[in-house]
Amino acid sequence: MSALKITLLAMWLGLGEASAHGLNDDTGGPEWTFDPWVVTPLAVFGLLYAIGIVKLSRQSGRGRTKFAGRVALGLTGGATLAAALMSPLHWLGEHIFTFHMIEHEIVMAVSAPLLVAARPLATVMWGLPHHARRLVGTGLAARTMRMAWEWLTRGTSASILHAVAIWGWHVPGLFDAAVTDVALHRLQHFSFFITAVLFWWSVLWRSSRGAAAWYIFVTMMHTGILGALMALAPRVLYTAQTQAARSWGLTPLEDQQLAGIVMWIPAGTIYAGAALTMAALWVARSGQPSGEMQRARP
Repeated sequence: MSALKITLLAMWLGLGEASAHGLNDDTGGPEWTFDPWVVTPLAVFGLLYAIGIVKLSRQSGRGRTKFAGRVALGLTGGATLAAALMSPLHWLGEHIFTFHMIEHEIVMAVSAPLLVAARPLATVMWGLPHHARRLVGTGLAARTMRMAWEWLTRGTSASILHAVAIWGWHVPGLFDAAVTDVALHRLQHFSFFITAVLFWWSVLWRSSRGAAAWYIFVTMMHTGILGALMALAPRVLYTAQTQAARSWGLTPLEDQQLAGIVMWIPAGTIYAGAALTMAALWVARSGQPSGEMQRARP
């Protein structure tokens, strides 16, 4: 209990410190950000994941290669997430819209799919003490939890939730508010990541390959449209986010245009590649003879 109180106190102090400094403090240069509300869950997740890896690696047997592959995906996903939220990239994103957009795209289009592909939950649960693992497992197996998860990870539901998070937070007034208010900024990143996890889970583990290709294609299209609107806008839409651009050799409009291009083209390329991969897998599978036909062959 004392450890929990210390953790909560540290998080509360971190909230006060971050709020006092604000997100557009121009003192100093690029630096690492150690926000307790980010560091604590990442550290707990990483510790439990490492313990789970050690325990499961002793039991993997013939599945060792597959398990190692998933661990590699999980570690890479966790590392990119930590880098996006803690490295100097995060500090730069607080001052330059372009870097803020790069940070968001790493969280949603790189870290989230890598972690989803790794399916780390079972490994993390093995990192828990036995009693805690049983309690968590019982909670996750509850009918309400299963029904909620089933709905949240349906292709249509997950795609809509992810789209609402992306478009909602990019409303200029709300985006600027998140830049100047640290609590909103945390909520923005959390909603981007959680809805991205739901989206990628739906396309990687819940949907058929053909449906997955469609959901990814639709996401690519609407995020590309949003990026194009920012890149081609004739005036600055995000005044708070771009106010420090001149200190970095950019006009506010140029900073906004570059941020829009990042969402439009590099991020769109990731979605396009994923959609084409799913479509190729769908076509390849549809071209294979069914099990009945294979058995009927002499």
